[in-house]
Formats: sequence, structure tokens, C-alpha cells
Amino acid sequence: KAKFYFFKKGSLNKMAGLTLQKRLAASVLKAGKNRVWLDPNEANEIGMANSRQNIRKLIKDGLVIRLPVVVHSRSRVKRHLEAKKKGRHTGHGKRHGTKDARMPQKVLWMRRQRVLRRLLRKYRQAKKIDSHLYHDLYMRSKGNQFKNKRVLMEAIHKLKAEKAREKTLNEQAEARKNKAKMKSERKASRKAQVVTETTVEGAPAPDATS
Repeated sequence: KAKFYFFKKGSLNKMAGLTLQKRLAASVLKAGKNRVWLDPNEANEIGMANSRQNIRKLIKDGLVIRLPVVVHSRSRVKRHLEAKKKGRHTGHGKRHGTKDARMPQKVLWMRRQRVLRRLLRKYRQAKKIDSHLYHDLYMRSKGNQFKNKRVLMEAIHKLKAEKAREKTLNEQAEARKNKAKMKSERKASRKAQVVTETTVEGAPAPDATS
């Protein structure tokens, strides 16, 4: 866009030939040429300066000044972003790109996997799950079986409860087995004892003459 500047009468003629001075002043002040202000009332004196040393003197005298940076306020931007966080200005008319381009499925997948794997590592380090269960759940996570951390935690509790129940049942079965074994052993020993006693009673008495 074209820019239009308005000067006081005669000020344009005064300032027109000070390009060199403006360039030197920008170099000395370490700023852009737009930030250099030359005193229009002292145009003749400024025009005489043709070296950096002279420019430094003019700066010291206050005839050449470095203007402050123009404030580029972000308050409106911040206000807009705050509104966007609440869900404003995000309708169909404000969207550019497909759903996948705006938030790729791959990124969502990576985030979810990292969350689930972090939880599994934490549980394994805390000895809440053993390495076998860790590997099983890791592969299930990779197979898209858990959609979030809550579902994974529920699965862990369920599997642990099942494992504990199975262990209890095995222990009970083993105890019953041992009890039955001991019972059969006692029965066999009693039977053997009865047979022995019967044999001893039925045997003929030894001859006294012999």
C-alpha cells in the first residue's frame, strides 16, 4: 500500500539532503534508519556532518536521537487466544485443513502410547506387576486394546484379581490333594497293620520240645 507523509512547509526541503547523515546515525546508534530522528530546526548543522565522529557529536548535543521501539501490543492477541481456549472462534468457518491435518491421528496415537507405556513402566518398577504381565499388557496396548489410562488400570486390577483367585484355587486344590494323599496313606498303613496282626495271630505256636 502507498504511504503518504505530510510535512510542514519547508521542512521537506530542509531534510531532503540528509540521507547520508541518517545512514551514518543509524550505524552509530545501531538501529534502523526509521528509528533515527534528526532535528529539523538544525538541518544545516546536521548537513555539515559527513563522518561518524561528527554524528557522535550531534548525538551528544541531542540533535540526533534514537527513537524508542514502537510498541506492538499483544493484548488483543492474548484476549483472542483466551477466548479460543474456551472454544470460541473455532467453528467450521474458522477451520483450514482437514481434521487429520489439524490434529493428526499419528500424534494422538503416539501420545496415548507414551501415557500407557509410562504407566506400565511405573507399575513394573513399583513391583505392582511382574515382567510377564508387563509384556502382556504392553503388547495389548500396542494392539489398541486400551483407549486411555483408566481402562488400562482397570484391566491391570482385573488381571491381578484373576491371578490371585487362580493362585488361591490352586493352593486349595493342592491342599485337598495332599489331604487325600495323607488319608490314603493312613488307610493303607492301617490295612497293612491289620494284615500283620492277623498273620501273627493265625501262626502256630512254637513246639516246647524242640
